[in-house]
Amino acid sequence: MMYDKQYLQVAETLAAFYNQDFGGKEKGRYRISVKLMRTLLGRRRLYEGDITALARALLEQGFVLVDMETFFVVMSANSFVNYRRVGDAAVHQTIESKAD
Repeated sequence: MMYDKQYLQVAETLAAFYNQDFGGKEKGRYRISVKLMRTLLGRRRLYEGDITALARALLEQGFVLVDMETFFVVMSANSFVNYRRVGDAAVHQTIESKAD
């Protein structure tokens, strides 16, 4: 899928922020305000399509964009690798316990 060049450029900028030293940390996850995101995208308003396109472009860079309504969080996709998994047994047990 082709992405608008602007979304790719902003995704590269957001990915670069991940490795920059600011906010008392050398690098890592960060949050960015809606206002600053609008500035980066050169928009007066952000629409769902803008966020979706940017999230996809950022995912291609190896990062996840989380929309928290008043700000966005950018995290490395690798952050999620070590999360514990829900297995079939846990899902079926929950379904069965709700049916009782």
